[in-house]
Amino acid sequence: MKKVNIMIVDDSPFQIALLRDLLTESGFNVVGEASSLEEVIEVAKETKPDLVTMDMTIPGTDGFECTREIHKINPNTKVIIVSSMMDDEIVKKAKKTHVSGYAQKPVDAEELTLLINRVMGDEELFSEVEKLYSPMFKQAVLDIFNRLTKTIPEIVNESNENVEKTSEGISIVMGVIGKYSGRTIFDMSFDTAQNIAKVLLKREPKNHEEMLNVMSEIVNMIAGNACSMMNKKNKVFGLRVAPPTTFHGESINISKAELDITYSADVKTQFGDLSISVGFGRGEGEWMSII
Repeated sequence: MKKVNIMIVDDSPFQIALLRDLLTESGFNVVGEASSLEEVIEVAKETKPDLVTMDMTIPGTDGFECTREIHKINPNTKVIIVSSMMDDEIVKKAKKTHVSGYAQKPVDAEELTLLINRVMGDEELFSEVEKLYSPMFKQAVLDIFNRLTKTIPEIVNESNENVEKTSEGISIVMGVIGKYSGRTIFDMSFDTAQNIAKVLLKREPKNHEEMLNVMSEIVNMIAGNACSMMNKKNKVFGLRVAPPTTFHGESINISKAELDITYSADVKTQFGDLSISVGFGRGEGEWMSII
């Protein structure tokens, strides 16, 4: 990632000094500072920062007006609020003002660095996701099945084509949030789900609901483990999984994903076959905060 040029906006010389030292020691390039709306406009035009740390309490104005003026100069400049003030109303207004993130004072150097790197993630970072995601999800599938069933499935028919398909009967969908957003879908027949649930429960499932709960938890573990492995490779990703959603029945179509990168494969197990589909998009992911 390229060196990030940062401008500090704060009405306190003490806080400016603290932030300047913290950011410089963390490897960022502090190109300017401002403590009023007039200075914000002047310094932003002069220094053209990549990112601005914005205090909320500025004499005669506030961080939101300063942010709007910065975006008039360059709409691509990222702004993160660094303020002692924090409440739901401020966070709501910050998102509406296209603020990219929020950190509450006193800030921790490591956490602020991570926040800035997430906000400034560029094509280089997305390329890293593209390189990592399919091997990590494959490994997670193998690991979870091995640990739960003492068997190792075979992964075949791997593809990066984004195509529509018809469900075998059960589709479990999990969203992925973080620097980049994505989703994973596991699809299987009722017979496969029944066989896997029977092995794990050591008895027949009581009903369809119990069977679906078992499969949802397996998918949750696979996706969670895959995201954790990716985060260990680069903690800037900050990936997490959302709760699974299960669809089941006849004539379920799995539509093409509106994502930039996709991976799909068939998973052959001793209990039946499954299919997996994973993808990520380049767009803005989760709003970043360390509060």
